[in-house]
Amino acid sequence: MSRRLLLRAAVSIAAVAVFAAAATADSPIAEDNRVALYHYDVRDDLSIYFGNSDIIIEDIRNALKRRQKDITIVYDSQSDNMADIDELIADLMEYALSETDKPDEGDYLRYQMGGYDLDYSYEKDGDAYSYTVVITPDYYSDSEQEKEVSQAADKVVEGFAFDENTTDLEKVRAVYDFVYKNVDYDIIHKKNEGYHLKSTAYGALIYKHALCQGFSVLMYRLLRQSGIECRIVTGTVMIDGAEEFHAWNIVNIDGKFYDLDAAWCKQLETEDYFLKCDAELEDHIKDKEFLSEDFLEKYPMSEESYS
Repeated sequence: MSRRLLLRAAVSIAAVAVFAAAATADSPIAEDNRVALYHYDVRDDLSIYFGNSDIIIEDIRNALKRRQKDITIVYDSQSDNMADIDELIADLMEYALSETDKPDEGDYLRYQMGGYDLDYSYEKDGDAYSYTVVITPDYYSDSEQEKEVSQAADKVVEGFAFDENTTDLEKVRAVYDFVYKNVDYDIIHKKNEGYHLKSTAYGALIYKHALCQGFSVLMYRLLRQSGIECRIVTGTVMIDGAEEFHAWNIVNIDGKFYDLDAAWCKQLETEDYFLKCDAELEDHIKDKEFLSEDFLEKYPMSEESYS
């Protein structure tokens, strides 16, 4: 937390402040009359929330896609909101990283960031407060690298030559085969904590070396561009008797989701982790959020592996 005046150059997002204690059905809306693509049920139990939250979330998401260094939110308030800003921004960021079905949003953004720093300050004039909130994301790739990824991904998907007769299974198989043949497991940088490209689509697609997260992000990008619903899931696996973080994909075929771990298939030279049910992935333990009732209702896992 910072109470100093922030002078960083960034495109500002104008927020329309609404006070939770006085919120009504005719709360203020975005002054620029833009209509957001998605609506989010933002919590209103804090001392402050924004009547144009949908627009703010969309602006944050677009700034993340541009790899904008600093994302600045400015708003005026009638009270001290410092105690609630961390929670407020955490919620806005969570919504900005939520799924939209677009290949360069959702999990594609979420798993190519190492979190964010947050600075906020205010200037007080009588009973009025003018707030400046600055979000500084820790990106794993930059805007130029993402342009390369987009161009390369477009070329790859175009090369698949999918048409209206291509089945979902055929699409999944084509994407998997491409990643398996063209990406190697990045053993050299595995323990280099400062080298983040190993966890990106850029590392996998352009450098052709990545760890599990990079494999998963590239699979996500190519599958989404091919019209296949998928997610990235995280958890742990046992390697040499030790528990390690791991990431892989779940993919939708005919309304059921299957586990697909391209990184382990490549590393172990097997297809034992291609379109499996959870019961047959005993060495993969998913994080609790991916086992929740809400998640499984939205992404129902098949009880049997695909055959």
